[in-house]
Order: sequence, then structure tokens, then C-alpha cells
Amino acid sequence: MTKISRVEIHEFGFDAPNLGRSADGSSIGGVSFARGEVTRVTKYAVRIETADGCRGEYVTHWVASPSAFGQMLMLAPMLVGREAEERQGIYDDLKREARQFDHLGHGPLDIALWDWQGKALNCSVGTLLGGYRKRLPAYASTYHGDRNGGLDSKEAFGEFAIACREMGYRGFKVHGWHEGDIREEAENVLHIRRAVGDGMTLMLDPACELRTFADALYVGRACDEADYFWYEDPFRDGGVSAFAHKKLREMIRTPILQTEHVRGVEPKADFLVAGGTDFLRSDPEYDMGLTGALKIHALAEAFGVDVEVHACGPAHRHLMAATRNSNWYEVALVGPDCPNALPPVYACGYSDALDCIGADGCVPVPDGPGLGVVYDWAFIEANRTRLEVFGA
Repeated sequence: MTKISRVEIHEFGFDAPNLGRSADGSSIGGVSFARGEVTRVTKYAVRIETADGCRGEYVTHWVASPSAFGQMLMLAPMLVGREAEERQGIYDDLKREARQFDHLGHGPLDIALWDWQGKALNCSVGTLLGGYRKRLPAYASTYHGDRNGGLDSKEAFGEFAIACREMGYRGFKVHGWHEGDIREEAENVLHIRRAVGDGMTLMLDPACELRTFADALYVGRACDEADYFWYEDPFRDGGVSAFAHKKLREMIRTPILQTEHVRGVEPKADFLVAGGTDFLRSDPEYDMGLTGALKIHALAEAFGVDVEVHACGPAHRHLMAATRNSNWYEVALVGPDCPNALPPVYACGYSDALDCIGADGCVPVPDGPGLGVVYDWAFIEANRTRLEVFGA
């Protein structure tokens, strides 16, 4: 067994072109398309070192809020002196410690421990998980609609969907406008289907923008008409009401995908048992690491339902590679003429940018030691704004 001697958490930033802060603060991650603007984006890097000098690393993609950073600072000291191999015991203790919070600071620490284990054994995380899928079918997951000349109309969404299809994408997920105008949203759903025809899988994720159950029902019936693959987090319950989504399931045909905003295996089990969803959602950053996400995937398999991995990243690819009942890898968030807001920290060619897929519409699963990626620590340190160190 190998004791953890040091944990580092690095806060750093980078510039994202053609992205601007939302005027009303309502866009995903607080940014949306804004031609000519440059926005400074903050992310966090975790490095865990053991007494033998082996290091596990992870750079956040999605849990990059100040509140998640605060939780990492709260939980990281608990790792020092623990045996790095004992991920299940560490998971259990960190889960209890964060019981009053949303658990978003837990995932990056757990993922870094999995990276450490792979490097210690000189094998990939995918090998540790029993992964067997080498390439994963991917869908393009858009930024929210804007009023700035990007995805600012149904025609723009349709044109972007066609462009993605021509790149090789077989799937396309729509995030509509924050106003939640149900007629605009429903017409967008229908127009995109007309634009791409029957050969592309389409999904809709309002990200809780629709204001009432009736609004969700109206747009859901447009999804029925346009034969969408799933309908996700439609209205402003925040995605957590099992009863409301059970009612919605009874009134539309399109499958419901819920539990992105429900943390951990137990409440997801409750949501599923209550009939609130057709698919489960998991995310190794959101759901207390790969350790927590694996429990959710076992739950889904036990109930005979599919589990879709939220968002993208090397940990997400390894998780999906070890999961039979998962359909799509989410390349997020993308739009015409703007990047996703993911950190440019890979010195090995790894990418989750729009052009990361192959001609087969798939992304590869990294196969190097640990997560299979090499981080550019010179870039992280050159752009670092804060460093917190626990242990020696």
C-alpha cells in the first residue's frame, strides 16, 4: 500500500475567443457566443503525490466554479496520509464529509486517484475498469441559442446541424434560448429535423429553461413529432422532481433523460424507482468521481436501462468504454465560430473540440497509463492564479 504524501490544487485561467459573459448571467458556465470578445476562463488542476513519488493528475472540465474549488480545499486535507489504493474507503469518507453540499469538489480528487492507480500499475484507467470499447459514437452538443449572430435562429441551428453531420457526427443535441419561448423552441425542434432529415439522431436539452410543466409538455410534443431520441431537463423544477417527470413521461412519447442535477447513486435510484426518467445520467466530475459513477452505471444495468455520460473528458471516455448500456459521447459545448470552454492543457494531442471526431463519427479512448493524457504543466503554472498545497 502507498500513502498519499501531498495534494496540490492549482487555480489557473486561459483566454477563450468569441465567447462573452452573458448579460443576464444565464448561459451555461456564464458564457455564450460573442464575436470578437475574449473571455478569461478559470479551471482547476489536481495533483496527488504518494511517498514513492508517483503522481495522479486531473484538470477539471465542468466543475470549475468557486464553490467546487472551495469543496476541494475542504476535502483535500483528508487525503493526506491515506493509502492511495483505498479509493472505496476514501470515496465513502469524502461523501460523508460533503453531505451538506453538492459534492462537486469530490469528483476531481477521485479521478486523480484513478489516474494515480493506472500510472502506479503502468496501465490505463480503461484497463482498470475492464473497458473494451475503443471508439465511442459522439454527438455535437450546442451552446444555448444567442441573439449575437451565432445560433440566433432556427435557420442557424439547422445549418450548424448540417455542418456537424458533414463532419461525421451522427448525433446533435440542441440547447435552446434562455427566454423559454415555447413556440420558438418547438419550431426550432421541428426545423432542425426538417433540415437534417431522418438520418441524424437529435436530442433536446432546454437545461431547465422552460417555465412551467405546460411549457415542457408543449415542447415535448414537438419532440414527439420530430422523433427526438431524448428530452432532457426541460423545465424549472431544476431537474429534480421525479413526480413531475413521471407525469411528463405519461403524456409524451419521447424518452426522458434526467438526473444530471441529482447527485450520487442513492437519489438516482429513488428517481428511477419513482418512474421519473427513462435514461439515467452520470458524470465522473459531478457524481463523486469514477468511483461514484461506476455505482450509477451498475444501478442502471441492474434496472435494465441505459445510462448516458454527461459532458466530455478523458475520465468520461474511460467510463463509457467500460459501459455496455451507454449510447453517446457528448462533445460539449460547441457552436459555429467559437470554441468550447475547455482548458488547452493537453500536450499529447487529446481534444474535445468540435473537430475531435473521426470520419466514423467516433472519438478514441486514450490508452496510455492512467487517464492516458499528458498535461502541459508549464502552461498551467504560467497561468496559475492560486496554489493550495496539503501535506509535505
